[in-house]
Amino acid sequence: MLLHTARRAFAAALASAACIGTATAEPAPLPTVAQVDLARYAGAWYEIALLPNRFQKQCVADTQARYRLDGARVQVINRCRMADGRVDDITGHAKVVADSGNAKLRVSFFWPFYGDYWVLALDADYRHVLVGAPSRKYAWVLSRTPQLDEATLQALLDRAAALGFDKAAFQRTPQTQPLD
Repeated sequence: MLLHTARRAFAAALASAACIGTATAEPAPLPTVAQVDLARYAGAWYEIALLPNRFQKQCVADTQARYRLDGARVQVINRCRMADGRVDDITGHAKVVADSGNAKLRVSFFWPFYGDYWVLALDADYRHVLVGAPSRKYAWVLSRTPQLDEATLQALLDRAAALGFDKAAFQRTPQTQPLD
């Protein structure tokens, strides 16, 4: 009887472990767009919405990113307005992940640390984009203009949700005045 109870307890523990393993499994693979023309992607982008993150906690408004081709890499300049009105900026670089159609980049602002920057949805005219990381902890909606119409923003947030991002966690970024 004791052996039978021990086997049931072991089986229950195994079943619990299987459930826990399922709950903490890797997220499904994150699909990207098929191809990104980096020359068309280069230039200024305004942050419309983001999943909050620790490395942008000082930014309260007017967040922008500027991309410039730099040989085999892409120069990245991020700027934002802080609560005291000053502008914060940081410069880094990105390298293309091989065989990704330029849709997957590895970005570094502090070498040797790199983060994933994957293009998940891109307007055919390169007017707005959804980018994120395969962990689904980081994501941004960017636009070529400081404002994005509500229907387009909601469509991009719906796409993010369909890809496994927490749509409700996205926060809008106020664009109040140019940083240049």
